[in-house]
Amino acid sequence: MRAVVQRVDGASVTVEGRTVGRIVGEGLCVLVGVTHDDTKEKAAQLARKLWSVRILQGEKSCSDVGAPLLVISQFTLYGDARKGRRPTWNGAAPGEVAEPLVGEVVDRLRELGAEVATGEFGADMKVSLTNDGPFTVLVEV
Repeated sequence: MRAVVQRVDGASVTVEGRTVGRIVGEGLCVLVGVTHDDTKEKAAQLARKLWSVRILQGEKSCSDVGAPLLVISQFTLYGDARKGRRPTWNGAAPGEVAEPLVGEVVDRLRELGAEVATGEFGADMKVSLTNDGPFTVLVEV
């Protein structure tokens, strides 16, 4: 599993003009990609990392300050554009594999006590955020 994690001061995702997920104030916007060999265990590991990674102001984590997370599925994180002009998506798991694993990340975060908003799997989403820093990291498990 791969996640692009951005420290934000608010973020939202809309589908067809309606807001489906929003966080207000300091938190994390997390784009999650799933590949073919990912498992529920990796999803749980990613959730623990997201909850505890110390990238908020003052080297705090979401667990330290109760900051919310906006989690959005992003199959393009496993795109490969090394050859030619058009990326391939061979590294991305198909929807029937990826959707439950992204859901597993969200469920495990909520079990840890996190406030989690989400996008809508497979939808054409518009993501808006204020990147705080800017601060963006790649997390892989």
